[in-house]
Amino acid sequence: MVSEKIKTVIQLQEILGDLKKSGKKIVQCHGTFDLLHPGHLKHLEAARSYGDILVVTITADAWVNRGPGRPIYNQNVRAQFLAGMQCVHFVAIDDKPTPIEILKRLKPDIFVKGGDYEEKAREPHSLTHEEKRVVESYGGQIKFTHEDLVFSSSQLLNDFFYVFPESTQVFLNHFKKVYDLNFFTNYFEKTRRLKILTVGDTIIDEYHYGDVVGGGSKENMLVFKYKENEMFAGGAVATANNISLYSQFVELCTCLGCVDSKENFVRDHLKPNVSLKPFYRSNGCTVVNRRFAEEIFVAKLFEEYFINDEPLDVVTEKKVCDYLEKIIDDYDLVVVNDFGFGFIGPQVIDLVCKRAKFLAVNTQTNSVNRGFNLITKYSRADYVCIDQPELRLAFSNKYGDIQDMIYRLVEKMLPTKVAITLGHDGSMTHDVSKDQFYKIPVFSKKIVDRVGAGDAYFSVTTPCVFAGMPMDAIGFLGNAVGAIAVTIVCNRSSVEPPVLTNFIKTLLK
Repeated sequence: MVSEKIKTVIQLQEILGDLKKSGKKIVQCHGTFDLLHPGHLKHLEAARSYGDILVVTITADAWVNRGPGRPIYNQNVRAQFLAGMQCVHFVAIDDKPTPIEILKRLKPDIFVKGGDYEEKAREPHSLTHEEKRVVESYGGQIKFTHEDLVFSSSQLLNDFFYVFPESTQVFLNHFKKVYDLNFFTNYFEKTRRLKILTVGDTIIDEYHYGDVVGGGSKENMLVFKYKENEMFAGGAVATANNISLYSQFVELCTCLGCVDSKENFVRDHLKPNVSLKPFYRSNGCTVVNRRFAEEIFVAKLFEEYFINDEPLDVVTEKKVCDYLEKIIDDYDLVVVNDFGFGFIGPQVIDLVCKRAKFLAVNTQTNSVNRGFNLITKYSRADYVCIDQPELRLAFSNKYGDIQDMIYRLVEKMLPTKVAITLGHDGSMTHDVSKDQFYKIPVFSKKIVDRVGAGDAYFSVTTPCVFAGMPMDAIGFLGNAVGAIAVTIVCNRSSVEPPVLTNFIKTLLK
């Protein structure tokens, strides 16, 4: 029976242990196996020939990062398809993001991957290299199948399962004639050794989950039944973390409160290659944005801020300026993530505008600062990345043409590159030197939470703008990052390079 082949990881670990004791050689394959095709069949049959028992482990739905609309089939259906194949003895669903842990538990004699991964096994920082290291650590082998008949699930899905509207398909068909995955990975290599200084407000995002149980019996109010809460390192901390995945040397210059600073939490949630330089507000706490949300769909009901957004006192602002004056020349570029919470005042703005070798600026409009934190308070920037409402607020223009407002922005701030995020309409980028505008459609098909998506777009595109990536590719890259970010609750995780490269690879199949 097909169902008898499907086991939990714990069950499979025990079964394989007994089979090994009886002298059986265990072979394991791992993957998504979303749309089975003849290439999969030949790969699995070849793997089966290497031993006595073939085990196939599949990536759980939560960790499938193959692009929009994936997986097409849920994990249970995919497991049943594989269990129905004669050459497969057992199937298990792996609930971890990579197969590293399940390899350590099952310890197959031979771990088999497709031939297109063989080069990756020689790259020190690749997942395949780590898989090889784990398998060989207990005496196993990694082998690669080389079949003449090659198919790609992603390409088949892109060709025959239309995930996007026709206009987006037309864009992608044109775009992939010009760019491929190697183009983007080459730029990621260029950004690896950049030294980047991030300046901005720390925000601790709290999500309090529960259910709305109705209105008050005596008052006109919403009644919320609390269940649990979660904390995230947001604001400029999230920006620095995202940048650090694409550049090795990152410093974060930020502001914490003397009251309830949450400094230990911030340090615990910074990536290892981010150094922290905190300054302290004497008359307030570290900014906390507490959101109350329904548990199942993360539907937000209301939020409250714990904040003192007055300008820093003169003494503290001078300390910030003196420090930046001393270290700013050591950095290739300065990234300013300005949430308008009082840390970045006129003196700091003047200093970074005058002294940064390359300045990237994002000013954010939120419920605390609406109308008071405009991009135009900066006299200069090399790269500006804001959303459409922030652009419109800057020029008090609710309905005007976006390109006209970008021209006004360029005239005022002299940036060479501009990106405007447009929500469900994607983004628009502008290369000033070429006087070219590029409109890139949205790639999001699943939205869990929009919080942090714009910051992720800004974070990942900035080093690539510095490295000279063309602005049409910047818009594509930013939208891919945004599509991944909206599937993550707040800043629970960063946009990891393997996830991003897989997403781009799928789009460009």
